[in-house]
Amino acid sequence: MILRPAAAPDLSAIHAIYSHHVLHGLASFEEVPPALEEIGRRHADIIAMDLPYLVAEEAGVVLGYGYCSLYRSRSAYRYTLEDSIYVRQGMQGKGTGKALLGELIRICERLDYRQMVAVIGDSANAASIGLHASLGFLRVGTLRSTGFKFGRWVDSMLMQRPLGEGDGGIP
Repeated sequence: MILRPAAAPDLSAIHAIYSHHVLHGLASFEEVPPALEEIGRRHADIIAMDLPYLVAEEAGVVLGYGYCSLYRSRSAYRYTLEDSIYVRQGMQGKGTGKALLGELIRICERLDYRQMVAVIGDSANAASIGLHASLGFLRVGTLRSTGFKFGRWVDSMLMQRPLGEGDGGIP
Protein backbone atom coordinates (compact mmCIF):
# COMPACT_ATOMS: atom_id res chain seq x y z
CA MET A 1 0.00 0.00 0.00
CA ILE A 2 1.25 3.46 -0.93
CA LEU A 3 0.17 6.65 0.82
CA ARG A 4 0.41 9.77 -1.31
CA PRO A 5 -1.23 13.15 -1.81
CA ALA A 6 -4.60 12.92 -3.51
CA ALA A 7 -4.64 14.34 -7.04
CA ALA A 8 -7.31 15.19 -9.60
CA PRO A 9 -7.29 11.67 -11.16
CA ASP A 10 -8.22 10.24 -7.73
CA LEU A 11 -11.36 12.31 -7.33
CA SER A 12 -13.72 9.86 -9.03
CA ALA A 13 -12.56 7.05 -6.71
CA ILE A 14 -12.86 9.38 -3.70
CA HIS A 15 -16.35 10.32 -4.88
CA ALA A 16 -17.37 6.66 -5.14
CA ILE A 17 -16.00 5.81 -1.68
CA TYR A 18 -17.65 8.80 -0.05
CA SER A 19 -20.96 8.27 -1.87
CA HIS A 20 -21.14 4.74 -0.49
CA HIS A 21 -20.61 6.02 3.06
CA VAL A 22 -23.22 8.75 2.61
CA LEU A 23 -25.82 6.31 1.29
CA HIS A 24 -25.13 3.36 3.59
CA GLY A 25 -23.42 4.59 6.74
CA LEU A 26 -23.40 7.07 9.56
CA ALA A 27 -19.80 8.29 9.29
CA SER A 28 -21.13 11.26 7.33
CA PHE A 29 -24.30 13.10 8.21
CA GLU A 30 -24.81 14.07 4.57
CA GLU A 31 -27.81 12.24 3.17
CA VAL A 32 -27.31 12.89 -0.54
CA PRO A 33 -23.88 12.29 -2.06
CA PRO A 34 -22.36 15.49 -3.37
CA ALA A 35 -21.57 15.74 -7.06
CA LEU A 36 -18.09 14.92 -8.28
CA GLU A 37 -17.52 18.65 -8.90
CA GLU A 38 -18.27 19.38 -5.24
CA ILE A 39 -15.77 16.72 -4.15
CA GLY A 40 -13.23 18.48 -6.37
CA ARG A 41 -14.03 21.85 -4.80
CA ARG A 42 -13.64 20.41 -1.29
CA HIS A 43 -10.32 18.83 -2.23
CA ALA A 44 -9.10 22.14 -3.69
CA ASP A 45 -10.14 24.01 -0.53
CA ILE A 46 -8.10 21.66 1.69
CA ILE A 47 -5.06 21.86 -0.57
CA ALA A 48 -5.32 25.68 -0.75
CA MET A 49 -4.95 25.78 3.05
CA ASP A 50 -1.75 23.68 2.80
CA LEU A 51 -3.42 20.86 4.72
CA PRO A 52 -2.91 17.18 3.92
CA TYR A 53 -5.31 15.22 1.73
CA LEU A 54 -4.06 11.67 1.15
CA VAL A 55 -5.06 8.51 -0.65
CA ALA A 56 -4.03 4.95 0.11
CA GLU A 57 -3.41 3.07 -3.11
CA GLU A 58 -2.55 -0.50 -3.97
CA ALA A 59 -1.98 -1.78 -7.51
CA GLY A 60 -3.53 1.41 -8.90
CA VAL A 61 -6.71 1.12 -6.81
CA VAL A 62 -7.63 3.78 -4.26
CA LEU A 63 -8.39 1.87 -1.04
CA GLY A 64 -9.28 4.91 1.03
CA TYR A 65 -8.58 8.54 1.64
CA GLY A 66 -8.16 10.95 4.50
CA TYR A 67 -7.63 14.62 5.06
CA CYS A 68 -7.47 17.25 7.75
CA SER A 69 -9.47 20.44 7.81
CA LEU A 70 -9.66 23.32 10.22
CA TYR A 71 -11.70 22.31 13.25
CA ARG A 72 -13.40 25.71 13.25
CA SER A 73 -12.78 28.88 11.24
CA ARG A 74 -12.36 31.38 14.09
CA SER A 75 -8.74 32.42 14.67
CA ALA A 76 -8.33 31.01 18.18
CA TYR A 77 -8.87 27.50 16.75
CA ARG A 78 -5.96 27.91 14.29
CA TYR A 79 -3.84 25.14 15.86
CA THR A 80 -6.64 22.56 15.95
CA LEU A 81 -7.59 20.28 13.05
CA GLU A 82 -10.32 17.75 12.41
CA ASP A 83 -9.53 14.51 10.60
CA SER A 84 -11.71 12.63 8.12
CA ILE A 85 -10.98 9.06 7.04
CA TYR A 86 -12.99 6.95 4.58
CA VAL A 87 -12.14 3.43 3.41
CA ARG A 88 -13.47 1.63 0.34
CA GLN A 89 -16.28 -0.81 1.04
CA GLY A 90 -14.86 -4.29 1.71
CA MET A 91 -11.44 -2.95 2.71
CA GLN A 92 -12.22 -2.10 6.33
CA GLY A 93 -10.14 -3.78 9.02
CA LYS A 94 -7.06 -4.22 6.83
CA GLY A 95 -4.99 -1.30 8.13
CA THR A 96 -5.85 1.29 5.49
CA GLY A 97 -7.55 3.69 7.88
CA LYS A 98 -4.79 3.34 10.46
CA ALA A 99 -2.09 4.00 7.88
CA LEU A 100 -3.91 7.10 6.59
CA LEU A 101 -4.62 8.52 10.05
CA GLY A 102 -1.08 7.82 11.26
CA GLU A 103 0.39 9.68 8.30
CA LEU A 104 -2.02 12.60 8.75
CA ILE A 105 -0.90 12.86 12.38
CA ARG A 106 2.80 12.87 11.37
CA ILE A 107 2.26 15.53 8.70
CA CYS A 108 0.20 17.78 10.97
CA GLU A 109 2.77 17.56 13.75
CA ARG A 110 5.45 18.71 11.30
CA LEU A 111 3.15 21.61 10.36
CA ASP A 112 3.08 22.61 14.07
CA TYR A 113 -0.60 22.00 14.68
CA ARG A 114 -1.28 21.15 18.32
CA GLN A 115 -4.59 19.29 18.55
CA MET A 116 -6.54 16.89 16.36
CA VAL A 117 -10.24 16.28 16.84
CA ALA A 118 -12.32 13.43 15.47
CA VAL A 119 -16.06 14.02 15.13
CA ILE A 120 -17.34 10.48 14.70
CA GLY A 121 -20.84 9.93 13.38
CA ASP A 122 -22.68 7.40 15.56
CA SER A 123 -21.44 6.69 19.07
CA ALA A 124 -21.80 2.99 18.21
CA ASN A 125 -19.22 3.23 15.39
CA ALA A 126 -16.80 0.81 17.06
CA ALA A 127 -14.45 0.65 14.07
CA SER A 128 -13.81 4.40 13.89
CA ILE A 129 -13.67 4.80 17.67
CA GLY A 130 -11.21 1.89 17.89
CA LEU A 131 -9.08 3.27 15.04
CA HIS A 132 -8.78 6.66 16.72
CA ALA A 133 -8.14 5.15 20.16
CA SER A 134 -5.34 3.00 18.71
CA LEU A 135 -3.53 6.19 17.67
CA GLY A 136 -3.86 8.02 20.97
CA PHE A 137 -7.23 9.74 20.69
CA LEU A 138 -9.29 9.94 23.88
CA ARG A 139 -13.05 10.18 24.11
CA VAL A 140 -13.91 13.69 25.21
CA GLY A 141 -17.65 13.78 24.74
CA THR A 142 -20.81 12.63 23.09
CA LEU A 143 -23.24 14.99 21.43
CA ARG A 144 -26.50 13.16 21.81
CA SER A 145 -28.97 12.94 18.94
CA THR A 146 -27.29 15.61 16.83
CA GLY A 147 -28.13 13.93 13.53
CA PHE A 148 -31.25 12.32 12.12
CA LYS A 149 -30.48 9.80 9.40
CA PHE A 150 -32.06 6.55 8.22
CA GLY A 151 -35.16 7.32 10.29
CA ARG A 152 -33.41 7.57 13.64
CA TRP A 153 -31.48 9.93 15.88
CA VAL A 154 -27.71 9.57 15.76
CA ASP A 155 -25.06 10.75 18.23
CA SER A 156 -21.70 12.31 17.41
CA MET A 157 -18.70 11.07 19.38
CA LEU A 158 -15.88 13.53 19.99
CA MET A 159 -12.32 12.26 20.35
CA GLN A 160 -9.12 14.29 20.63
CA ARG A 161 -5.36 13.83 20.72
CA PRO A 162 -2.51 16.26 21.13
CA LEU A 163 -0.09 16.83 18.25
CA GLY A 164 3.57 17.37 19.06
CA GLU A 165 3.82 19.37 22.29
CA GLY A 166 0.05 19.79 22.39
CA ASP A 167 -0.72 22.47 24.95
CA GLY A 168 2.68 22.04 26.60
CA GLY A 169 4.07 25.21 25.06
CA ILE A 170 3.26 28.28 23.05
CA PRO A 171 3.15 27.65 19.27
